[in-house]
Amino acid sequence: MKLTRANVPLSTSKLQFHLPEIRLFTLKNGLNVFFIEKNTLPIIQMTLLVNAGSRFDPTKQHGLSYLTSLLLDEGAGEYSALELDNEIESLGSIFGISTDSDLTYLNMMTMNDKFQRSLELFSTIFYSPLFTDDDFEREKKKLLTNIVRKYDDPSFIASVNFKKQLFNDSTYAHSVLGNLKSVESISNSDVKQFYNDNFSPSNTHLVVVGNISQARLEENLNSYFSKSFLKPTMDNVISNPHPSNNRVFFIHKDSAAQSEIRVGHLTNKRTDPDYFSKIIMNSILGGQFSSRLNLNLREDKGFTYGVSSGFYYNREFGHFQISTSVQNENTGKAIEEINKEIYGIKESISDEEINFAKSYLIKRFPAMFETYSQIANNLSSLFHYSLDLEYFNNYISNINNCSKDDINNAAQNRIINDELKYVIVGDRKVVLPQLKSALNMDIVELDKFGIPIS
Repeated sequence: MKLTRANVPLSTSKLQFHLPEIRLFTLKNGLNVFFIEKNTLPIIQMTLLVNAGSRFDPTKQHGLSYLTSLLLDEGAGEYSALELDNEIESLGSIFGISTDSDLTYLNMMTMNDKFQRSLELFSTIFYSPLFTDDDFEREKKKLLTNIVRKYDDPSFIASVNFKKQLFNDSTYAHSVLGNLKSVESISNSDVKQFYNDNFSPSNTHLVVVGNISQARLEENLNSYFSKSFLKPTMDNVISNPHPSNNRVFFIHKDSAAQSEIRVGHLTNKRTDPDYFSKIIMNSILGGQFSSRLNLNLREDKGFTYGVSSGFYYNREFGHFQISTSVQNENTGKAIEEINKEIYGIKESISDEEINFAKSYLIKRFPAMFETYSQIANNLSSLFHYSLDLEYFNNYISNINNCSKDDINNAAQNRIINDELKYVIVGDRKVVLPQLKSALNMDIVELDKFGIPIS
């Protein structure tokens, strides 16, 4: 029998996807737990989410949250850093810590039969980090070295300064890593105080996905997360950002072969009702490989290996951003084409584009829940953004229910041409004249740390 590929097979039915039941319960010490029982593999994934991200860094001590996270597993309880690592490795478990602007995440993946011992070590790291002076000095030096290395990377320089210009005087304006001056000022006593002020069950949520019954999970969690010390948390008041009136910012990178381009502005929150119409519209603009931006700048013009756009969120605010890198000599033309596509999506969006974008978003959705870590990450977003427990079960219907008018309104109202800010990192001799021609606006030159050059 000869197989013919002339005709594309038709879909037989609409995609149906339902996440397993999300259970929410509270431990005796007040720690809230999101739980999904998943028995396909003998694995359990745990994620502790602590309200201790960089937004809580004290003034002039940016990077304190990140440095604290680096030290959490550098020895805890009766174990040195090396001993703790050996204990975790001997179980075949995987432990990691990360920090963003809102949260610090403690992650552990373990086999079902090693769960109890892994949980014991997990709770020890949370409750009893050692914070020795030697570990502090070592990790602080590593962080300072990392900051120096990052500020030699044009992509990092562009992204961190774009964020700084958008959020300006808000605590969200600062890099999670901090800067050389702020990190130099941090002492080990500052780390200990930050931990004491923030790392408490009352300031934390736990996400668990895995091959375990709820009864066994609750029993073990109540055993190892029994301490209920309630501690004062640091000031949670976030000032509203006040972006400057300037719109174009240039940072010189000597002998750079490429320009890094960031374009965008502040937008509404993650919980606002037009979220789904925005992601459909953005999928058409720059959210997938066949988007208008990518087909123009990559496929047609050959300016870049890739360009993307998106709506990005922290707990309090959102922003729209377009990102790409192009050869220096094409910087001005690339910005002109970006602006052309922004204007274009406001003028018209076809039914065909909308149907394709909806299909893309719906068909990729189940793939976001294939692994235990993916499920835990998605559950974490429910807490991070205060979303409804039925959010994921309603996701496909919310996409399907967006009308063409909704999507057009998102293009008209959530991308505002007069508020767009441009941050470009590149070679001054080649790029600066192009910016003056392409944008016809005043250009503010910054150093790589975002300080204006007079």
